Amino acid sequence: MKIAIVGSGYVGLVTGTCFSDLGNEVICADSDNDKVELLKRGGVPIYEPGLAELISKNVKSGRLSFTTDIRKAVALSEVVFICVGTPPKEDGSADLTGIEKVSKDIAEHVDSYKLIVEKSTVPVETGEWVRRTIGKFSKSGSEFEIASNPEFLREGSAISDFINPDRVVIGVESKRAEKLLKEIYEPLNTNIVVTNIKGAEIIKHASNSFLATKISFINALSNICERTGADIEQVAEGIGYDSRINKHFLKAGIGFGGSCFPKDLKAFIHISQNLGYDFGLLKEVERINEEQKALAVEKIRRMLWNISEKVIGVWGLAFKPNTDDIRSAPALEIIERLLDEGARVRAYDPVAMDNSKKQLTSGKNIEFCSDIYDAAENADCIVVMTEWNEFKEVDWDRVKDAMTQPVLLDGRNMYDPVKLREMGFTYEGIGRGRGEPVLSL
Repeated sequence: MKIAIVGSGYVGLVTGTCFSDLGNEVICADSDNDKVELLKRGGVPIYEPGLAELISKNVKSGRLSFTTDIRKAVALSEVVFICVGTPPKEDGSADLTGIEKVSKDIAEHVDSYKLIVEKSTVPVETGEWVRRTIGKFSKSGSEFEIASNPEFLREGSAISDFINPDRVVIGVESKRAEKLLKEIYEPLNTNIVVTNIKGAEIIKHASNSFLATKISFINALSNICERTGADIEQVAEGIGYDSRINKHFLKAGIGFGGSCFPKDLKAFIHISQNLGYDFGLLKEVERINEEQKALAVEKIRRMLWNISEKVIGVWGLAFKPNTDDIRSAPALEIIERLLDEGARVRAYDPVAMDNSKKQLTSGKNIEFCSDIYDAAENADCIVVMTEWNEFKEVDWDRVKDAMTQPVLLDGRNMYDPVKLREMGFTYEGIGRGRGEPVLSL
């Protein structure tokens, strides 16, 4: 099938590349000329394991191409996926100006039947606005339909998630649109959930909000564990074996970040308010996540007495491993708080250093290091922010020798507290317990 992808950011680039790998003819359009030229030269503007190789393979096969000419992309395709960004506004609502602009651009070039598919994460009823906009600005009067097909890709495993999805959700209003989308996804041999457009739009926000709720629940529970001497890792294991709950997203830490959960949570709260419903549960999920980052700073202060003039080694800057994405990364917010209190920071991340430098270097007392051992040099405390695989095997004797004092905040519960304490480290994790329980009558 001939497919156009409008917007070659994270979602658009992964989606278009994977569609082409399924045998479709895909043309990815983007208004950013520098990005398109980079892709044409074989470069990739984002870090995602396996993506560069998959792009190269499908460009060479002739199934994948890139252009700044949206007219060309729309004219050559029967199905057009809208994959532009929907960043948050100050009030938490989604900024849909990109969706509106692309809808107008598509409208000007619809010269035959087109199925226009929302792939971007959008508030419920956006599909109706896209329909109105295209209908209003269409010059040819050609037939078109709107559909919704939300994405559920996790950064760091996006290609695997696309090829082996838990489900595919399609929101359609005709058998013709349903048939086209089912044909595109047929090679994946997965569950396809068919609903109306509004149902598909809600499913996306509901899914991310529920997963964020699980994370905030386990993080809140970690604070109970600390106050009683229980270990959140053992508690989470006991909860996770229950098939009604399962173990996924029951990992305590310093909070969630990224381009999806914080943004989609705020947007769903705002959507609910506009519909006349106060979704108080999600407001609490958001509050707990913010509190978790503040608690991390308090832990550091408790271990060091004072933060001012202390050297803090930071391991990990990206919001999760296997990505260079630092959007809403807890590490960056915690670093900013440490710097504001007069600390000096020595930071390392395997792939997110360049992105972090753009956000953290201006007038800040921070140094970016070559590896975790360099980051530990003369440090009063090390804070583990991201659970990269390369952080799992550590020469702790070397780390201890490099530090001014052996203090470790394990913000992702990667390490064995008993082993590190026996080696002489002052160790704290998240919800790992600090000894005797706090008793009250």
